[in-house]
Amino acid sequence: MEAAAAIPPRVGLIIAKSVGNAVDRHRVARRLRHVAREVLADLEPREQLVIRALPSSSGATSDELGTQLRTGLRSIRRAAGAVR
Repeated sequence: MEAAAAIPPRVGLIIAKSVGNAVDRHRVARRLRHVAREVLADLEPREQLVIRALPSSSGATSDELGTQLRTGLRSIRRAAGAVR
C-alpha cells in the first residue's frame, strides 16, 4: 500500500475560449496553477482535481481564485461527508 501513498495528487485545468483570448487564458492558467499549488497539501494521495475556469475568471485576482477554489473544495468535502 505504500506505493499507492507515493502517488501525489494531480490537478488539471480546463480553460475554454469563452474565458478570453489566448493571452487572457494563459494568464488565468498561470493564476490557477499558482493557487492550486497552495491546496495540494489538502488533497489526499492519488486524488485528482479538475478546475474549470469560467469566463468571469479572466477578471478575477489570484486571491479571489484561491478563495473560490478553497470554498469549492470545502463544499465538495462537506457533500462527501469528509469535512476538513
